[in-house]
Amino acid sequence: MSAADAITIAIDGAAPVSGLWQGASGARACLVLAHGAGAGMTHRSMAAIADGLAARRVATLRYQFPYMERGTKRPDPPAVAHAAVRAAVAEAARRAPALPLFAGGRSFGGRMTAQAQSLAPLPRVRGLVFFAFPLHPAAKPGTERAAPLFAVAVPMLFLQGSRDTLAEVGLLRSVVAGLGQRATLALFADADHSFHMPARTGRRDADLLADVLDAAAGWMAAR
Repeated sequence: MSAADAITIAIDGAAPVSGLWQGASGARACLVLAHGAGAGMTHRSMAAIADGLAARRVATLRYQFPYMERGTKRPDPPAVAHAAVRAAVAEAARRAPALPLFAGGRSFGGRMTAQAQSLAPLPRVRGLVFFAFPLHPAAKPGTERAAPLFAVAVPMLFLQGSRDTLAEVGLLRSVVAGLGQRATLALFADADHSFHMPARTGRRDADLLADVLDAAAGWMAAR
């Protein structure tokens, strides 16, 4: 497994941000991987995803949103977040010109990627991969956040836990069904928004993550 290389990504209209480029031996795809709202690209969950994908022959480019780069807790306005997504995708395309390119991320990062794609297609991106898409705030079920998804023309993969309090299963199934053949839902029983498994299941979080990453890598390989 190759180590991640620290890089800098220039963003139109904002200060540059840090990134991590992690190649993969015999890579068959590249995923531009955005972090969630509360933890940046170096969080152990992000590193575990990148390492696991590298073992499955998927290169990754992780990156910080500008607010995380500044060390603040308030997420960027959507336009700034979208610019960061576009800059990261452009950097990945430059580093891996021969690889099929995908984009997405954890929670907030996946949502911002979907919004960016809905406004204008991300160049060369063949599909979007969502690790725990945040369909609604906790304890406030709704589908308003799904609206941009219906303007996305590329395939989408939703990797979700059945106990995710930010994506009530019935609502999520309805959204995915409405998206038709563009959308695939991979639902993992008993997992929460962080892909944590209750002790009563007897399954380790690492075992679940392996299943999640198998699903992600297989889906990308098929496209």
